[in-house]
Amino acid sequence: MVSILHKLPLHSFRTRWNHATCLLHAKAGYKSVYHTEARIVNLQNNKDAILIGKHTHVRGELLVYAHGGRITIGDFCFVGENSRIWSGQSIIIGNYVLIAHGVNIHDNNSHPVNQELRRKHTEQIILKGHPTHDLDLKEKPVVIKDDAWIGFNASVMKGVTIGTAAIVGANAVVTENVPDYAIVVGNPAKIIGYSNT
Repeated sequence: MVSILHKLPLHSFRTRWNHATCLLHAKAGYKSVYHTEARIVNLQNNKDAILIGKHTHVRGELLVYAHGGRITIGDFCFVGENSRIWSGQSIIIGNYVLIAHGVNIHDNNSHPVNQELRRKHTEQIILKGHPTHDLDLKEKPVVIKDDAWIGFNASVMKGVTIGTAAIVGANAVVTENVPDYAIVVGNPAKIIGYSNT
């Protein structure tokens, strides 16, 4: 691992240090790199909850909640700076997926919808840390298939599947499934064409 990372021309020591730190909380395949700005928040303290394939570069934040969640990212992927991938159930990202900077991918609501439960949840986080059970964040799995491209500042919401080679335009908010090869833009995201035509 270090023999591969010492060849990186980018951030040299800081990248190697952050990569090693991230590997305490997640797994990474052959020649994958957690760059200087990458951040791993593994509230489960289970390295198997965040799995990265080979030749993948992560510059964003990967977070799994204490009560559950799993992030799997395939081979030859890129996760851009300031992107956040937060899981309370399951986020599966295929191979050759490009995720630009500032992207948000969430499989949950982050907080309860009911205001009383939201208050309790907030108090719990502030006073004791993230709860490990009895939490309903309306989780639904997210799947992003091979060769998809998620443009900068886009948001992919819970329960969504992004099809093979689909393109999500910059600043789009995806609340429904995107078919294979579709190009979607806007809020909410709508199909404007197909990448295979």
